[in-house]
Amino acid sequence: MNRQDWKKVLEELHPASHRWALTCCRGDREEALDVLQTVYLDVLAERARFDGLASARTWLFAVIRRTAAGRRRHRVVRGVLLGTWARRRPESGVSPDPGARLEAAERIARIREAMASLSARQRQVLELVFHHDLTIEEAAAVLGIGLGSARTHYERGKRALLARLTEAGL
Repeated sequence: MNRQDWKKVLEELHPASHRWALTCCRGDREEALDVLQTVYLDVLAERARFDGLASARTWLFAVIRRTAAGRRRHRVVRGVLLGTWARRRPESGVSPDPGARLEAAERIARIREAMASLSARQRQVLELVFHHDLTIEEAAAVLGIGLGSARTHYERGKRALLARLTEAGL
């Protein structure tokens, strides 16, 4: 694909790519935006090359995952070398509104807690399948794991999530 084609693909996939980057960056919005910018620049400068073996979406999600992991490793190594640990940024809180918005916020928080209680791999597979509409096969390719492993994580994750949501009354 040429540069113009990639620009169109990146524009179309940006909302899904942003959500996936947030997942890969463990909810850190600034880090997710930095990862996306790096990935987009690498794609447009042809430093990341599309081999055509998977869909553009699957390939892009794999590049995002690898870029986020590389940045995380770099940050940890840098922190160790400098003798400091990376500090988490406090999440900005939204002031609670009465009524339905508060109930919705509480429900979302319970769902996030249930998702957070899953293993990282289960959470990633479920995120890719449900939020990004990838098949289990595509999710396996994005995560760099075997299809059987992805199916196992998917099934176990669904069961565990259902159990936790049932316990929470959702």
